[in-house]
Amino acid sequence: MKPDSASAQTTIRAQRADTIRSMTQTVLLALDTSTEFCSAALVSASVDANGQPSAEPRVWVRHEQTGAVSSTRLLPAIRELFDEAGLTLADCDAIAFGSGPGSFTGLRTATGVAQGLAFGLNLPVVPIGTLLVCAESARLRDPSTTRVLAALDARMDEIYWADYAWDDAQHEWRTVQTASLDAPGRLVLPDVPFTLAGNAAAAFGERLPAVAAARSVDGEALPHALPLAYAALRAFHAGRTVPADQAAPEYVRDKVAQTTAERMADKAAKTARAAHAAEQSAQRAPDGPSGQPSHDEARR
Repeated sequence: MKPDSASAQTTIRAQRADTIRSMTQTVLLALDTSTEFCSAALVSASVDANGQPSAEPRVWVRHEQTGAVSSTRLLPAIRELFDEAGLTLADCDAIAFGSGPGSFTGLRTATGVAQGLAFGLNLPVVPIGTLLVCAESARLRDPSTTRVLAALDARMDEIYWADYAWDDAQHEWRTVQTASLDAPGRLVLPDVPFTLAGNAAAAFGERLPAVAAARSVDGEALPHALPLAYAALRAFHAGRTVPADQAAPEYVRDKVAQTTAERMADKAAKTARAAHAAEQSAQRAPDGPSGQPSHDEARR
């Protein structure tokens, strides 16, 4: 072999070694129960410094419509994923969950399970907003997507929404508008062509001005564990994680329903206010000469 050829081969081997060292094998579990679906994904991927998969990652997914009983299905689904993958929880590098907004009960379910699993192995937790997951899903379905208005039906005639722009240089979404809650006509529309992602278009139709203004509408870009996992891979390698005890849902809407204790306290407060008002009224009422109510008062 000629000296220059040997030198070239050495250089190639060195470059390959550098490439291998720059790649990190990551196993991540992603969970989402923010909707009527119980969604879990296990991803094993070699990722570069930006958290981008260097090749097609290996994925195992469960995405099932369970209604309000996601809590009973999530742990069995997780066990099934690990069994299929031939992996164990100890192989995981991080656990991600859909932090909201969404169903209050569902958000607490995913948060609690992520915390419980992460505590046992001292794993970091990666909270990912469900609206950002909608944007990620839209881009996975159409790689040309670079601006997304994510909008989900929040019930009570309101919409959860956020605005995201894809940054090619950073290989990441930039938040233009954080997760918000508004009436359909109050969403702030991007001033550039955008994709409307989520189920708000189907829920509100023409009442949502974004439907007519959007370049495209992707009603299938919804919270799902797989796009969540891809977004979480980047977040994990960028260090955007929290300890298990700091993982928390992002409700956006502060209050939807009262607890039994709150309803009882509210009822007691109303009763007390009514009693106080009656007492004040009685004190102001004029009496007749014999201490009996006057004719005017008796007629009231």
